Amino acid sequence: MIAFLLLVLHLMATCLVVLRIMLRDDISPTTRVAWVLLLLLLPITGLLVYFFFGEVRLSKRFLERVHHLEKMIGQPEDFPGVQEPGTAFAYATSINGFPALPGNRAELLSGGEEARQRLISDIEGARDHVYILYYIWLSDHTGVSTAQAVIRAARRGVRCRIMADALGSRAFIRSEHWQAMRDAGVELVAALPLPTPLTLLTANRLDLRNHRKITIVDAQTCYCGSQNCADAAFLPKARFAPWVDIMLRLEGPVVGQMQALFAQGWFTERHGALTDFPEFEGDLEGGFYAQVVGTGPTVEHGTTAQLFSKLISQARQELIISTPYFVPDETVASALCGAAASGIAVTLVLPRRNDSRFVALASRSHYKRLLAAGAKIYEFEGGLLHAKTLTIDGQVTFLGSSNMDVRSFDLNFENDVLLRDPVITGQVRQRQMAYIAESVPIDEASVRAWSGARRIVQNACATISPIL
Repeated sequence: MIAFLLLVLHLMATCLVVLRIMLRDDISPTTRVAWVLLLLLLPITGLLVYFFFGEVRLSKRFLERVHHLEKMIGQPEDFPGVQEPGTAFAYATSINGFPALPGNRAELLSGGEEARQRLISDIEGARDHVYILYYIWLSDHTGVSTAQAVIRAARRGVRCRIMADALGSRAFIRSEHWQAMRDAGVELVAALPLPTPLTLLTANRLDLRNHRKITIVDAQTCYCGSQNCADAAFLPKARFAPWVDIMLRLEGPVVGQMQALFAQGWFTERHGALTDFPEFEGDLEGGFYAQVVGTGPTVEHGTTAQLFSKLISQARQELIISTPYFVPDETVASALCGAAASGIAVTLVLPRRNDSRFVALASRSHYKRLLAAGAKIYEFEGGLLHAKTLTIDGQVTFLGSSNMDVRSFDLNFENDVLLRDPVITGQVRQRQMAYIAESVPIDEASVRAWSGARRIVQNACATISPIL
């Protein structure tokens, strides 16, 4: 009798969850099918997975603070930027209210070691403030030397504000280095703290993470790219090393936008006033047009995927993309295939060995379709290619923390820079060519040679990828 009652309760719960899935307007038909399949294949586990990870759940308090800060930061009409209707730049402006502004300059850093040295040098020269946010901060050479530079800055009177993701940097947050920064007067925040058993039902969804990588010095300089505060050896996953990253050091109005994005994240976690953040001061003469793009679970669902699709549609001759985690939704996958089929030289550079086995399998499920459309695919062999880059026609660059996967599309807080400049784009393109030089080309014959069992596993991973 008890078993029968449990069965009835389970069936009722499953029916209610299926109805909930069918009523949702914020997910695609593919995602609905994936969830229903999971509920059928894993009856009890599927219900638990949906309860914890099925919806982008944000606490009421968190959302109220985010929306309040969005209004304070400004809207497109508050800025004298250039709006080009129908372009990716115009769409990017609609996300945060940050338009493409002139007067920017950038330097493409040669690698992780130079990025660390330049960043520390800028911190050493800071006079007013240093703001830093990382998803992963490790107690390795890069992580410790950066923390020590921040401590020295704080001791000479520089206001230092540090954020690190509570999950991605959990070991560092518990370390002596975090405490040493606190003792030196550094203001510290663990972003998106993990809930306790008592707050589990009212807290943010567990796997919503702050994946941003931001460093700002004196509102004059900022860094943007794929590198966390960690060595290329990346000790937690050393067997995939080296981690191959890309970083830009930027000056100009884009720094002010990056600082506004940091301020939004800071005061979402802590009380305070935006007036605590000095505004960017500088001329808008010369330099190139650029804008910051900040995305995450608080923006409209599908925004990042739409931005990628808009960027892809802007290409007229060439589109080159590198990303470590390639699990596109149907919108982006179709845009890539459409661009390649229409004669655009579409090139994808992905890691040959991925630290996520699931992502590697799901990624390769798209190969046959992309190759048939005319795209070129290369798998990088010189480590884990962690650089997230997109260049268009040698003129436009999109670069930052966003991967081309579901997590970056809708779950993680990300920061990127969209710019138009043939010089910087040419340099980023050269870096992409260097990645290709260390890669193996994938052709249709090799994909056709994959066994049926392998294709089934890959396609199965791709089928459930929208819910993971």
